[in-house]
Amino acid sequence: MIVKLKLAELLDRKDMSQKELAELTGIRPSAISELCRGIKERVQLDHLSRIATALNITDIRELIDLDEDADE
Repeated sequence: MIVKLKLAELLDRKDMSQKELAELTGIRPSAISELCRGIKERVQLDHLSRIATALNITDIRELIDLDEDADE
């Protein structure tokens, strides 16, 4: 199973820049960029929590997709 973040899509929808999200969450801008581009292999749960709070997300499915058929 592969978890994919929909962070870039959410930022577009909320008209928010990566820099603004980094400032709101305290997460390094480079880490936000990597999450948006999908090149980070691991995501800290604390980061997901801070991102969800900053984007006012109550349903985690707004932020992540689970691909159960993908090869690991």
